[in-house]
Amino acid sequence: MEQVDEAFIQPIEFRPKQKQEETGDEFPVIDLCNSDKERLVSEIGDACAKWGFFQVINHGVPLDLKETMEKVAKEFCHQPIEQKKKVARDELNPMGFYESEHTKNVRDWKNVFDFSVQDPTFIPATLHPDDTELRTLTNQWPTHPPRFREICEEYTREVEKLAFKLLELVSLSLGLPEKRLTCYFKEQTSFARINHYPPCPSPHLALGVGPHKDGGALSVLSQDDVGGLQVKRKCDGEWILVKPTPNAYIINVGNAMQVWSNDAYESVEHRVVVNSLKERFSIPFFFLPAYYVDVKPLEELLNDKNPAKYKPFNWGKFYASRKRSNYKKSDKENIQIENFKAKS
Repeated sequence: MEQVDEAFIQPIEFRPKQKQEETGDEFPVIDLCNSDKERLVSEIGDACAKWGFFQVINHGVPLDLKETMEKVAKEFCHQPIEQKKKVARDELNPMGFYESEHTKNVRDWKNVFDFSVQDPTFIPATLHPDDTELRTLTNQWPTHPPRFREICEEYTREVEKLAFKLLELVSLSLGLPEKRLTCYFKEQTSFARINHYPPCPSPHLALGVGPHKDGGALSVLSQDDVGGLQVKRKCDGEWILVKPTPNAYIINVGNAMQVWSNDAYESVEHRVVVNSLKERFSIPFFFLPAYYVDVKPLEELLNDKNPAKYKPFNWGKFYASRKRSNYKKSDKENIQIENFKAKS
């Protein structure tokens, strides 16, 4: 069997098992059309606390638009590499096509195309805490497939509506007002991604995406029927394969939400396994605050028995650091929220 380049080979402790445990009825699937809002909020809160992940059905994103988005995503990814590289990202602008993304300094077995929800998007130009200069991120759009830009933008507008709805439900589940967190997203840095995972000749050595936690507030993922997403189950640390549910979205809590909730809701580690026979596609939407937001535990949730577990940090600097670290192999470890843990 053909072997993969050593850049893709995971450390032994991160390599997937040959036999994978699949999620059963225990993994939360939540119907957003539930007319009992109190019960819906309770289900959201329980899923965030127990899993950090859940699936939603009857979510409001039009099925025909979702299918059209999936179709043009495949058309783009199946083009010759020379065509895709016409909209390649670089170290300064992380939007566009990329084939060499790294997670924890190991190359991922995938190709991606990223685009911002707000175009242009502004993030800090440097990581220096006193530097207020901003960098402008602009989307790059290919000429093929036809209507690619139009479809991508229409799709993300609908998923953005879902993200705001979920944000409100999560706020309520924490005992906060429905709109408590929406002010942080006025000039959001959110972006969407097309992931393409080609068949891998050595799926026991490589991963589509290595183990990681998402940085933002919430992630909203559409995946195809091939499957490959694994979640690290909180109760025992086992890697669990998330079985695809037709027309559902997979939602997970990010680092920013973990800090806002003061660890009530944890950002859970996850990864993507690959296979030797089938390609896989997924389309995540990363719901991220504005660059100027200082992320810290919400005061309404704090008291003598539950003091702040994190020091405030600027979202823009945090985000800019993480975006640079996935561009190429680095000698430094990716910044994590653990770097901002308050002294107990």
